[in-house]
Amino acid sequence: MEYQFKIPFGDTDAAGIVYYPNYYRYMDNATHEFFEKIGYPTEEMLEKKQAIPLLESHCNFFAPGRFHRIITVKTSVGEIRDKVFKLIHQFKDQDTVIAEGYEVRAWVSLDGGKPKAQPIPEELKHKLQRYQTGG
Repeated sequence: MEYQFKIPFGDTDAAGIVYYPNYYRYMDNATHEFFEKIGYPTEEMLEKKQAIPLLESHCNFFAPGRFHRIITVKTSVGEIRDKVFKLIHQFKDQDTVIAEGYEVRAWVSLDGGKPKAQPIPEELKHKLQRYQTGG
């Protein structure tokens, strides 16, 4: 699934190149866009006391992202386990892959005040499997 955004000046250094920690924020944004598109908007999950907290994240950088460029983030699903799943994000500026990263997230209940990992609902698993790459 794809998500696009324009790199704002505030995300760059004096040379107009994206400061690397911003890619982690971009991955988080892409994850929430992905979940909204598959029918699990963040605000509805929170109303139902459900969340997908981040457990692990990694990103490799191949070419600079630059101010005002439109970036396409392609999000796919890697591994799906009982309570945890992995999302893979590829960043492209037109045909150039500028970065690739992943996030490992858990499905949790916020009921009772303390987050507790829960099995991923079958309906959600099926939706995730539609975008699974096997990574």
